[in-house]
Amino acid sequence: MKQLSQKTINFLLKMQQNEITEHLVYTNLAKRVKKEEDKKILLEIADAELKHSILLEGYTKKKLKPKKIKVFIYKILSLIFGYTFVIKIMEYGEKNAQEGYANIVYEVPDATKIAKEEDEHEDKLIAILDEERLKYIGSMVLGLSDALVEISGTLAGLTFALQNNKLVALSGIITGISATLSMASSEYLSAKAEGNEKSALKSSAYTGIMYLITVSLLILPYLIFSSYIYALLFMLLVVVLTIFFFTFYISVSKSLPFKQRFMEMAGISLTVASISFFVGILVKHFLGIDI
Repeated sequence: MKQLSQKTINFLLKMQQNEITEHLVYTNLAKRVKKEEDKKILLEIADAELKHSILLEGYTKKKLKPKKIKVFIYKILSLIFGYTFVIKIMEYGEKNAQEGYANIVYEVPDATKIAKEEDEHEDKLIAILDEERLKYIGSMVLGLSDALVEISGTLAGLTFALQNNKLVALSGIITGISATLSMASSEYLSAKAEGNEKSALKSSAYTGIMYLITVSLLILPYLIFSSYIYALLFMLLVVVLTIFFFTFYISVSKSLPFKQRFMEMAGISLTVASISFFVGILVKHFLGIDI
């Protein structure tokens, strides 16, 4: 066997570690997939990752164990965001790995084989990505975006008008619960009109849950801080962070551009909140409200 450079050995050790780790990740994901065909494909890919690790071990002469912390993180991510999100994240890493393998073909002939099989993995995975929750992305976006715009605007307007965090939180809770029920029922009726009652129930559930989660996050600062200014600023920070993480989730899961969607959604929400804040100032001034 040709003497390998230290740079190549370091790369192979990194890839060997990734392969054995992803073998365990794919095995765990297969346990959560309901469709037998999808489960079979994930187990096949897990087996291929294990074979790659063993093959690379022949070059590195070292036996490596999976990174348990990475396996744990992917497990948590799959529980929260779904297995599609985790697979997409790993596939981004696979693309970088393919480029790395291409650069060491002259030293490691098997690199071509591994890179080819990794590319085939991607094609197979794209074919099976049919996670249920992704079918209801539209309902999730509806619940999230409506809550961000409506509730953040309401809270911003009430913040200066009332200048009392407990009153703002109370108003937000009442408005949020009413709006959640209204949004969920509206989504149910809209989806049912398309002729699928089962789909309508799930659509309304996703919309309502996303709305309620968002409302809870926005109201939380008013229950934590005593200063209404701090509560308002932290609420706006929550708006930006919520948009960032959800947009990132959609961008990864659906392979969509991130920056434009994030800027658009954040711009709308913050603009509405700013306008509502000044409306609250004007209402307080002209009505002479002093609480």
